[in-house]
This record gives sequence, C-alpha cells and structure tokens, in this order.
Amino acid sequence: MWREIAPDQQYTVQVDGHDLAVYSFGEGDEVLLCLNGGPGLPCDYLRDAHGWLKEHDLRVVAFDQLGTGASARPTDVSLWEIGRYVEEVETVRQTLGLGRVHLLGHSWGGWLGIEYAIHYPDALKSLILENTVGDIPHLSQELERLRGALGSETVAMMQRHEAMGTLDHPQYQAAITLLNYRHVCRLDEWPAPLRRSLDDWNMGPYATMQGPNEFLYIGNLKDWNRIAEMADFNMPMLITTGQHDELTPACALRMKLAARHAELHVFRNSSHMPFYEEPQAYFPVLLDFLARHRG
Repeated sequence: MWREIAPDQQYTVQVDGHDLAVYSFGEGDEVLLCLNGGPGLPCDYLRDAHGWLKEHDLRVVAFDQLGTGASARPTDVSLWEIGRYVEEVETVRQTLGLGRVHLLGHSWGGWLGIEYAIHYPDALKSLILENTVGDIPHLSQELERLRGALGSETVAMMQRHEAMGTLDHPQYQAAITLLNYRHVCRLDEWPAPLRRSLDDWNMGPYATMQGPNEFLYIGNLKDWNRIAEMADFNMPMLITTGQHDELTPACALRMKLAARHAELHVFRNSSHMPFYEEPQAYFPVLLDFLARHRG
C-alpha cells in the first residue's frame, strides 16, 4: 500500500544557527506533521512510508531532526535534550506556516510529541502516538520481560557484557539482532527506507538520550514519565502499537488509561513498524481517524 515518492518541496529551516532539512508532500490545510524515531535517525523510514498520503488530501511534512540525515550534525552533546527538540518542532511549524497540525510521533518521536503537546496544545488538531510510551521506567520493566523470553542463560550473558562494557561482542550482538527481528520489524527483508535510516544512524544523540541499543535505557531520558500530564490532554488522540512491539501493548494501555478519551489500536501481526509490517490494517485506521478530525 505504501510506496516511495519524491517530496514536492524541500526546505531549509534554521534552528539555533543550524540548518534542518524539511520535506513536504501535497498541499492544503490538513497537515500531518511526522516526528520519526531514534533519537539520531534520519526521517526516511517514516517519511517514505507516509508521503503517499497526499493522495488523501493531506499535506505530509517530515524533517531530519538536528544531528540526522541532511540536517546539520553538530557534536555538542548538550544539544541532545528533549526540551530543545520541542522548540525545534515548533520552529519548523512556525517557519513553514503550517498552522494547527495533526502531529504523528513514532517511537522516540512519540515521546517528543507528548512533550510538544504539553507545551503547545493549541498547535494541535490531533495527536497520533505510534509504537511509543509515556513512561520510560515502565518501558524498562517491559524490556526486561522481553529479554527474559530469550532464556536465563542468554539474559545472564547480556548482563555480563553490559557490566563489562563489551557490547560489541558477537554473543551480545546476536541477542540484540534476535530481539530486533522479534520486536522492531518482523519482516524477513526490511524495507529500503528503513535500511537507509538505520545505515545513517547518528549514535551521538541516541547514546546520550537513550542508551547503547533498543533494549537498554541508561541515557538522559531514562526517568522520563509524562503519564500524569497526559491526563490533561484534550485534543483527539490515536494510540497505536503492535502485539509484538518492543514498546509493548502494556505501555500503550498505560497511555490510554491516562488519556481516557484516546482511541487505542493494537495491530496483531506487527511489532514496531506496522506501516511496513501490516499496511493493509494500519493505513485504514490512520486515515479513518484523520477523516474524523479534520478542520
């Protein structure tokens, strides 16, 4: 259902003296502003999965966050902080004159979307939180459960390498690869846009904010929790997850219980990338939600 198409426009937006690359598909007042995961990933994988939605009278906008893709890549680690990224999103919205937007945040982009909604609720027509969490300490507990499914010997091996700092050991990397194919993308062949993003990962923001891999959170976001604030959200909300997601359905339910008016959809044959793993189920849910909240 999805397919790669070229952006109709590309912009350069200045944020604190740094250039950001911004991509736009289609036109009109119904703007779907996409915040991709990472941190440190180019937007290719999310942009190229959703750009074709311009055929549904949407303007789809995505950008390479600072430090990624075609945007500037400073090395000052003080930049890798969620509050600065919130202001980056607002700068893009204001500079392009997007008005009120439908904000779609995937994975880390969902944490950013939640934080943005706390600070700029009036900028949102709706909030779409995909394969994400509102409480990272809870997520860390869930990840321990997923790791545990590998068996006690494998978990002990992983913990030993983490304690020794030997995360590049083939044993450890094999366990992470297995977890990725179980809980990040369950397709035998990962789509080209996803491969492009992963091959150009900037580990600076990622290691600073999250940690060394998808299953170990030790960065500056490890204590981030906005469940209490989400109880005050009034904008229409869609929460999605995959049954096998690394950011588990239990994490999605925690957000749903906080924002009681939110809609929650679990895609039963997906992990972390339902727009690639299960597009025939994913896109109708997204388009139905957007159709009900135009204007």
